[in-house]
Amino acid sequence: MSGKKVGYIRVSSFDQNPDRQLEGIELHKRFIDYASGKDANRPALEELLNYVREDDIVIVHSMDRLARNLDDLRMIVQKLNAKNIQVHFIKESLQFTGEDAPMSKLLLSVMGAFAEFERSLIKERQKEGIAIAKQTGKYKGRTKSISLEILKQIEQEVINGKSKSRIAKEYNIARSTLYNYLTI
Repeated sequence: MSGKKVGYIRVSSFDQNPDRQLEGIELHKRFIDYASGKDANRPALEELLNYVREDDIVIVHSMDRLARNLDDLRMIVQKLNAKNIQVHFIKESLQFTGEDAPMSKLLLSVMGAFAEFERSLIKERQKEGIAIAKQTGKYKGRTKSISLEILKQIEQEVINGKSKSRIAKEYNIARSTLYNYLTI
């Protein structure tokens, strides 16, 4: 085999450990994204797609780590297979080479659909949990990045005609955050 084994890892946040996903698998190169599954901006995935060559094998822990949804999964796998690059999913024990039988294509679609369905169930349960926590007073939401005292200063600066962009820069907050605070 002349191709390289290339790993792709995606974790949702910087405090998650990416090492566990392809632990014990010998790789020539690893690409790691720190991004939510819903995030379309995955720079390491783009790097991987530009890096891999014919006869390489892309190894991913599971389907949900590679793609945001079923359409995304099929598109990425097909794109790689079209370049004669294999894709291996460890958790699902599936391999796609581009020369796959119709059953393999069906499995890709079915397993991808299950991953997408599972993600939507998790989001639904999370929303339900937050709603219950809010009702019981246990969920306060994200802590404010600026205090009420500073917000009053900002409001006064806006009344005095100071630019909102300039205010946002001075207080080191995003303009969208500033607008959110001003509409409260």
